[in-house]
Amino acid sequence: MTRTQRPLAIRPDPQVAVPEVALVMAAGLGKRMRPLTATRPKPLVEVAGKMLIDHCFDRLRAAGVKRAVVNVHYLADALEAHLANRVKGIDIIVSDERSQLLETGGGLIKALPLIDADPFFVVNSDNLWIDGPLDSLRLLASSWDDARMDALLLLVPLARANCHSGQGDFHMGATGALRRKKSGGVAPFVYTGIQMVSKRLCEGPVPEGPFSTNMLWDRAIAKGRCFGAVHQGLWFDVGTPSNVTKTEELLGTI
Repeated sequence: MTRTQRPLAIRPDPQVAVPEVALVMAAGLGKRMRPLTATRPKPLVEVAGKMLIDHCFDRLRAAGVKRAVVNVHYLADALEAHLANRVKGIDIIVSDERSQLLETGGGLIKALPLIDADPFFVVNSDNLWIDGPLDSLRLLASSWDDARMDALLLLVPLARANCHSGQGDFHMGATGALRRKKSGGVAPFVYTGIQMVSKRLCEGPVPEGPFSTNMLWDRAIAKGRCFGAVHQGLWFDVGTPSNVTKTEELLGTI
């Protein structure tokens, strides 16, 4: 790792205030996960005996999150029923995208009025991660610097991105500031689908309807306000049925 790619130095403070609100992104179509998503939304696909969204809520509860805004679109009735009947210990508010799938950026903008915290977590519901010596959400909270940051992304080194076939997403400077990889290039860090953001990230003009969070990150990168922190545990890309099988095999060896 070069001098300009060192991870942000982190000294977690056990007394740090952890955001009590998270946006859980659960509205995607799960096309890459077919046929498992033919009759159920991707967050309800089981991995290692538990639905993906339940793995996610386990981590949120452990970190002290009290409320979650969950966006829904594909097979929304099934997902809402699960949230109402199976999720305990976290208050749930639904951001309804039944009429139009808004992608990650549009979904964030639509959900923003329902989020009564700043900063807050944003977590993809199809994530599967295992904390290392540090709770990953508390790691983000401990690393947050409101004077410098609009977004703090949890990243995993490409070499430790289990079941992931991509070429990385970001380079990281000595202070933790992020920059994009060049087109066709390779970058040492992969975005895990977990971040802590300020509502400042959403300020400024945005497209009407669907758009990607990448647009918001790119604006923050241009301002020097998008940072990364390195996940200390395990992370799995479970985006396809074959990756579900691989992930379960890897988990069985731990």
